Amino acid sequence: MGGGPGEGYRSVAYFVNWAIYGRKHRPQDLPVENLTHVLYAFANVRPESGEAPAATAAGRETFARTCVDLVKHLGFDGIDIDWEYRKTTTRRATSSPCWAAVRGALDAYAATLPVPYHFELSVACPAGAQNYERMRLAEMDPLLDFWNLMAYDYAGSWDARAGHQANLRPSGANPGATPFSTVAALEGYTAKGVPADKIVLGMPLYGRAFENTDGPGCAYQGVGEGSWEQGVLDFKALPGEGAQEVEDDEVGASWSWDAGRRKLVTYDTVGMARKKAQFVREHGLGGAMWWESSADKTGPDSLIGTVVQTFGGPGGLRRQENCVTQPHTKYDNLRAGFE
Repeated sequence: MGGGPGEGYRSVAYFVNWAIYGRKHRPQDLPVENLTHVLYAFANVRPESGEAPAATAAGRETFARTCVDLVKHLGFDGIDIDWEYRKTTTRRATSSPCWAAVRGALDAYAATLPVPYHFELSVACPAGAQNYERMRLAEMDPLLDFWNLMAYDYAGSWDARAGHQANLRPSGANPGATPFSTVAALEGYTAKGVPADKIVLGMPLYGRAFENTDGPGCAYQGVGEGSWEQGVLDFKALPGEGAQEVEDDEVGASWSWDAGRRKLVTYDTVGMARKKAQFVREHGLGGAMWWESSADKTGPDSLIGTVVQTFGGPGGLRRQENCVTQPHTKYDNLRAGFE
């Protein structure tokens, strides 16, 4: 169930539930012609770790049933699970049975529909080896339709030095600027048996700032104000006034630099987005994913639009039908097909 040239690329955007009122970003603002999947975030799991639902057969059954309830009652076409950072061996041992329970429950529900349908199951997965090596990738892969690789947040306010947050490759000359890299993550996943064409490359629609610094790999002091939180700026607000954009093709990273303020913001420029789309094509990956849709620009400077055009335009995207028959939903309008 991979993507790639044969079936078309996946173009996946997360739409966050707080964007509608807090950021005045509505579903009708989505560039649907350039998207194959919209992932609505989030349906929360309690307790915060998610470990308890996965730890027992009863917990896994309940979790799987609630996933089906979301699909059945709200008309979703699948489930994406954001189970990012494993911290215990227990979570590693119970993760595959949890995925199997969800996959089985979705298939069982699909069998009750008058028209057969395959509900997709995907995961938002980490790019750091210390996290993905705790996951049973080979066991999980047959249960998943695709993997959304979170190839961003490689650097940020938690680090001692300014760095690139979404670089493709490590820097030989300045390793302090690239604590992680996308190529290392891809090698880690594929070595464990995950097909490249099932990996969707995640890209940020935001930048992470470092102030009072001399550049990538250098110390900094503070991150400054952001669009909605400290040090995090929407792509549509970048580059800031007085800043110049810089691209490093060797590393596969871009940023803006304000020499007067000694401020660096690491993010994907339009040029870097185009190069990442070419990277997806050259490495046989399944497509592109973005966090999150409210932060993109419109028109020719849209990162989503830039990547899709590099894929060959909307015609180069994977297409499949939505599940429009929901006879078991509790909502009358959905049951009637919004007629």
